[in-house]
Amino acid sequence: MSKNLSSNGKGKIKFYGYKKCSNCIKAEKLLQNAGVVYEFTDITQNPPSPDELAMVAENAGVMLNKLFNTSGIQYRELKIKERLSELTKLEILSLLANNGRLIKRPLITDGEKATVGFKEDQLSKVWCRAET
Repeated sequence: MSKNLSSNGKGKIKFYGYKKCSNCIKAEKLLQNAGVVYEFTDITQNPPSPDELAMVAENAGVMLNKLFNTSGIQYRELKIKERLSELTKLEILSLLANNGRLIKRPLITDGEKATVGFKEDQLSKVWCRAET
C-alpha cells in the first residue's frame, strides 16, 4: 500500500492557500502526514483563473457563492453579502479571480476533484486515500 500519492485523479494536485491561514496550515499538515504530494500556490498572490474557479465549484459540487471567504475582511469591506444576489456568474468569477483574499481557503484541485475550505473528514476522503 503506497501513501505517496500525487493525486487520486489524473492531474497534479494544486493547493491554493495562504501560509498564515490556520485552515490552510491544518490542511497542509493533514496532506503531508498522509504523504500526499501537491503544489502550493499563494492564493493571495496568484488566485485561480475564472475558468479554474468555475471548474472547482463544479467538481466540488458547490455553488459559486460558496467559494467566498465570508469571514474575511475584504468580503465585509466590499459588502459582498449585500450585493451577491445581484451579481452574475461572470461578475462573481471576476471578483474572485482578481482578489484571492475573497476566496475560501484552502482550495484544492487536481482537475477532476476539488475541495473548498477545511473539513478534515472531506479532505481525508478525497485526497488521502492510499492506493493498493
